[in-house]
Amino acid sequence: MSDVSSDQKNLAMLAHLLGIVGGFIPGLVIWMMNKDKPEGAFAANEGKEALNFQITLLIGWVAAIALSFILIGFLLYPVLLLGNIIFCIIAAMKAKEGVAYRYPVALRLVA
Repeated sequence: MSDVSSDQKNLAMLAHLLGIVGGFIPGLVIWMMNKDKPEGAFAANEGKEALNFQITLLIGWVAAIALSFILIGFLLYPVLLLGNIIFCIIAAMKAKEGVAYRYPVALRLVA
């Protein structure tokens, strides 16, 4: 996607990176800001992808916390934390290049 503007690339990169600290909120905001703009299609798609990934992580955290009561969920904490950081950084680097990224483990809940 060489026809993607640098502003769109930056917004897409922020949607992924801010998900590390902001959860699903940054992806939701960027998706909602750009979903109806034809020139914002790249940022909207990447925001939606980041949103889906963060919702998937939220489901994972709820499951991990619930499983912690039987002492299994504690094993999921580092997996979820590292997975979030690693996949978000990879996605942000791809977005900065103007390449659409799909998280390999995200549920596609927002279509």
